[in-house]
Amino acid sequence: MVIGLIVLISCSGDRSQVPANVVNIPNSASGDQNLDRLPVMEFVKLEHDFGKVIQGEVVSYAFKFKNTGNADLVIANISATCGCTAGKYPKLPVKPGEEEFIEISFNSSGKEGFQNKTLDIAANTQPSITTITVKAMVFLPERN
Repeated sequence: MVIGLIVLISCSGDRSQVPANVVNIPNSASGDQNLDRLPVMEFVKLEHDFGKVIQGEVVSYAFKFKNTGNADLVIANISATCGCTAGKYPKLPVKPGEEEFIEISFNSSGKEGFQNKTLDIAANTQPSITTITVKAMVFLPERN
C-alpha cells in the first residue's frame, strides 16, 4: 500500500511546461551523438557584479544570450543557490539565431558583505546546465 502511494506521488508532476516535441536530448539511448543539431546558448557574459548595494535593495540584471545552434532552445528551469536570488526566463522555445534575456534579481535584505550567487540554467543543450553568477558588496544603510 505504501509503495503504491509513493509511486503515485512521484509520478504526478506537472509535465505541461516543456513540449516534448521540441526537446532534443543528446547522448540518448539511440546512440546518436550528433551535436550539430542541438541548440547552443551563447551568453554575452556569464557573470555580473552589481558593485556596492545598500542592504535591503533589490537589484536586477538581464543576461543577454543567443541561440547559436541549429535547433529550438528550451529552458526547463533556473535554480539559485539561495532564496534571495530569482531568475525570469523565456517560457517559449528560442529559435536558432534569436536573442533573448534571462533577468536575475538579487534581494539584499538580511545580507551583509561580499555576496556571490550562482544560478544554474537547465536547458536542452550539451552540457545541459549553464551557470551564471551575480556578485555584490552589501553595506548596511547609514544611520543618522
